[in-house]
Amino acid sequence: MAQHSRVRVAVDAMGGDYAPEEVVKGAVLAARKEDVEIFLVGSANILEKELARYRSTNGSLIRLVEASEVITENESPVVGIRNKSDCSVVVAAKMVKSGEADALVSAGSSAAAAISAIQFMGMVDGVYRPAIVGSLGSFAPNTVMVDLGANVDCKPHQFLTFAIVGSVYAKKFLNIANPKIALLSTGNEESKGSGAVREAYQILEKSRLNFIGNIEGNEVLSGKANVIVCDGFVGNVLLKFYESIGSRARDWTEQKLKKYPPLRALVRLAFNRLFEATRISNESEKQGGGILWGVDGVVRIAHGASRAPQIANAIESAKQAVRAEVIESLKSELTQLNQGGTL
Repeated sequence: MAQHSRVRVAVDAMGGDYAPEEVVKGAVLAARKEDVEIFLVGSANILEKELARYRSTNGSLIRLVEASEVITENESPVVGIRNKSDCSVVVAAKMVKSGEADALVSAGSSAAAAISAIQFMGMVDGVYRPAIVGSLGSFAPNTVMVDLGANVDCKPHQFLTFAIVGSVYAKKFLNIANPKIALLSTGNEESKGSGAVREAYQILEKSRLNFIGNIEGNEVLSGKANVIVCDGFVGNVLLKFYESIGSRARDWTEQKLKKYPPLRALVRLAFNRLFEATRISNESEKQGGGILWGVDGVVRIAHGASRAPQIANAIESAKQAVRAEVIESLKSELTQLNQGGTL
């Protein structure tokens, strides 16, 4: 990170279901904290009109950067990036590469953001594909999972880089000095799981990481492991199931109490205020969730349906990642393991 008093975040202002209105509003919310400077990347004419609504506050901490093109959700991100060199996400990625910005935030096409980051920022040495890490929040506050969707089909050696990434995350965001790492499988024995998982077990066992072996699905929330490693297909399915628990339990309880209106009215209030599983996504967003790990720069991918508060959270988590020097820490971990002959 360059030596600046404020973290500089380039925001793809044209990306997302509710862009640019909600993205601009979210940037204004984030700019209330004076340790961040925000570059809104997109059509200057459009963004100027949106930002004019908030000119009375935070204007000095928000800059506009012209980008004349946009990659939409229904077009191929590869083709779009090739044909639209002046699209907002590409311009934002180039700003990070050139040192004009310290981080990139986008709620647009996740694939477009990832491809832009890989193409224009490059990958950290020793990492071949980026990965997404997320905290499991409420029920397992000291546990993270990786990968959560960036890689569907994984080679055995990729599980090692996932473990390293998760270890850095746990150290930096959860303050765990020596994270316990486990491989998600169909049984505790090393002979269980797919061919890739079984081979990954052998690789992790030989590494200098704090590998504790396999865990099963019923142990995910037990706290047995601080870092749970799996491929992106399994991780994404499991995370979305986990995030649905709160709302499904609330709806089920309301249905059971439909004959008792006073009690039913209290259920939603109780779940929203007390049952923290309904807030898993928001908690993860504030703890560095959604960071695209492995690219040589901080990239924060927000949900496409993000509204202003979620955009502000995304900017905040990107800022935290820069302040925590996660890229430098990942490079250091990879160097140490490489010296030990693990990689």
